[in-house]
Amino acid sequence: MTESADQNVPLTFTDTAALKVRRLIEEEENDNLKLRVYITGGGCAGFSYGFTFDENVADDDTAVENQGVTLVVDAMSFQYLAGAQVDYKEGLQGSQFVVSNPNASTTCGCGSSFSI
Repeated sequence: MTESADQNVPLTFTDTAALKVRRLIEEEENDNLKLRVYITGGGCAGFSYGFTFDENVADDDTAVENQGVTLVVDAMSFQYLAGAQVDYKEGLQGSQFVVSNPNASTTCGCGSSFSI
């Protein structure tokens, strides 16, 4: 498992996102849960971000800890997420985890799809 302290693999997990994850984990009453962010093919711009809770961390996952919770990214997805920021936003259009990805050349209007 690669830790985010390694400056060669920067990924930012904001305090706001980490605190939201901690609240969700407390609701689930399972301290083993981690937020997994991943990339899938599809969406209106070519790739889509996905989020799920996972108890497992693979040897090649990148893990970022903040506020006592962990964000994990698989190796395949990390190549598209290096340098990105995972945040949590609440607004008129609802509440959601959002990824600000400097690797994305275009994004769609919904903010959950991108292309490289």
